[in-house]
Amino acid sequence: MKPLMLHGHERSITQIKYNRDGDLLFSTAKDSRPTVWYSENGERLGTFDGHNGAVWCVDVSWDSSHVITGAADSTARIWNAETGQTLHEIKMHSSVRTCGFSYSGKQVVISTDSQMGKPCELAIFDINRMDKPLCTLAMPSGHKITSALWGPLDQYIITGHEDGALCHYSTEGKVVHQARHHTKAINSIQSSLDQTMIITASKDNTAKLCDSGSLEHKKTFKTERPVNSAAMSALRPHVVVGGGQEAMDVTTTSTRIGKFDARFFHMVFEEEIGRVKGHFGPINSVAFHPNGKSYSSGGEDGYVRIHSFDSSYFDFEFEH
Repeated sequence: MKPLMLHGHERSITQIKYNRDGDLLFSTAKDSRPTVWYSENGERLGTFDGHNGAVWCVDVSWDSSHVITGAADSTARIWNAETGQTLHEIKMHSSVRTCGFSYSGKQVVISTDSQMGKPCELAIFDINRMDKPLCTLAMPSGHKITSALWGPLDQYIITGHEDGALCHYSTEGKVVHQARHHTKAINSIQSSLDQTMIITASKDNTAKLCDSGSLEHKKTFKTERPVNSAAMSALRPHVVVGGGQEAMDVTTTSTRIGKFDARFFHMVFEEEIGRVKGHFGPINSVAFHPNGKSYSSGGEDGYVRIHSFDSSYFDFEFEH
């Protein structure tokens, strides 16, 4: 399983995202230039130039016509995916931590950090009328949103918080459900391809599988270090998690200990089934290809690695 190593960023990767067809891979980093790649051969198609700070998040619409990014320059930008032109620039009060298109592509959700005396805010915009949000919700102190995505049928938004809470917010900005399965901050949330399940990654060294409708906890995948990202395969009952200790502690330990491996777990039995080495630092984001035949990871080392699975992966059967 020889990976494609994509080196188009000068600083650490913050998020990677496939489009719905899986032919494009979008990456953001702390270097202000979101990049799009061909996932098949790792060719760089181009960059989206315009941000003036670290870019924290990226999402692509269902038909791959628009891309949204959020950055530390307190703006979110909607781009034409084909030409790289900025279509809309949304100015917020503090840096944009999460952003996402609804399934229909007609609405976007944006959340900001609590900075400079400004609270963390959740805002929903109509893509045809970007001058003011449909609704804005300020979060209480200590309840900052660290990850957000749209639920099935665009009925609600699922948010993960720095206090470990998992919430459903309606499109009017009301709390519908709330659950607390983690003891520390949730770093990321990803949904399954059919949007029935979500997987959360947390600083409490676990990734957890939950029902996206009821937020009921189903499975737990334990590691020995903080989990930055976790993703589900659409083909096999497998989960990949990536993480590592805090970036500032990295220089004090050896890479040989296996601290920066991508780890595969069986979704049902919660057992670790394999590891993939490669990154020279914590893995910040992982994503499965929509067809389940490959996965990608982005790390603190600035590399995006695309791994295509060998035939032995598809022949593997878990003994239970």
